[in-house]
Amino acid sequence: MMKATEHADPLEAVLKVGGSLSRGKGLAPLCEEIALLGRKHRLLVVPGGGGFADQVRAAYRSFRLAETTAHRMALLAMDQYGLLLADLLPGATLTADLLQAHQIAGEGRVPVLLPSALLNLADPLPHSWQVTSDSIAAWIGALAGAKKLVLLKDVDGLYRHWPAMGSLRPEEEIDLAHAPGNQGGIDVYFPYALQGSSMDAWAINGDHPQRLEELLESGKTFGTHLLSAGQGKP
Repeated sequence: MMKATEHADPLEAVLKVGGSLSRGKGLAPLCEEIALLGRKHRLLVVPGGGGFADQVRAAYRSFRLAETTAHRMALLAMDQYGLLLADLLPGATLTADLLQAHQIAGEGRVPVLLPSALLNLADPLPHSWQVTSDSIAAWIGALAGAKKLVLLKDVDGLYRHWPAMGSLRPEEEIDLAHAPGNQGGIDVYFPYALQGSSMDAWAINGDHPQRLEELLESGKTFGTHLLSAGQGKP
């Protein structure tokens, strides 16, 4: 699929705001910080699924839904979380169109993408629970020509052996080409979704918004740098 944004100025970052962040008290401060950062950085917010996706999982198990049915319901769950995020993000604008998202970002505002229409039209990913909003954000970021992909989660990064919480530090860098599946917070399909992309991908803690600012300003922060196939240390 040809990039619909190939003639637009590139987005600096696609920010996937994880649904897990809605379970604590840090989501509103994070959204306020994203709005401020959007005044000087061209950003696009892609929602996770959160509790809305949990309801889809419950229905999938209870009613033994078809994979495609669950996949489409999960995309709508992302739309619902996107509506929530846009309400918390000062000055944000909802959109289902990547060209419009570029225009909004270029005006110093933050677009929040409702992804279901785009994903149902293109249908680029397997219909499976191995594909979550992380892989969807990676696909959207590549299609949008974004320079950076930031997965904002409720943990400090990714861990080599999960679960690994407490005082243990996350991996500073993970080469997804040689890593096993689920690294404690990304889906199994994510390495394939990111493969071949030139995006600089990170997983960081959204409960510490200053880390997002540091990453956008300096190119690095406390978290996990995710390397796809073909990428490596400079």
